[in-house]
Amino acid sequence: MKPAWDQLGDEYAGSSSVLIGDVDCTAEGKDLCTEHGIQGYPTIKYFKDGNMDEGEKYNGGRDFDSLKKFTQETLEIMCDVETTDNCSDKEKGYIGKMKSKGAEDIAKQFERLNKMKG
Repeated sequence: MKPAWDQLGDEYAGSSSVLIGDVDCTAEGKDLCTEHGIQGYPTIKYFKDGNMDEGEKYNGGRDFDSLKKFTQETLEIMCDVETTDNCSDKEKGYIGKMKSKGAEDIAKQFERLNKMKG
């Protein structure tokens, strides 16, 4: 699992919304692990929305693809249409273009995009 975890950390190294870290619960991280209720190793916990209490236990796959999918779907903050936070320049351009259109055009585009999802 360690190689997949390290790969995930590399993938999100520059992220402004996701931090991947690890703690050695058998050494200097023992107090932190106790504080967060970790009893078996390896244990993966995740923290959302600034809640740094005990965290939630991850029970999914331990391969890179499973870890990345979970991170994308559950933890990564995507483009915010209202503020354009975490949006790429391309997304910002599209949002600006759509905001200048009428409600009917926006509804048509929304319907078209939903059909593409499958």
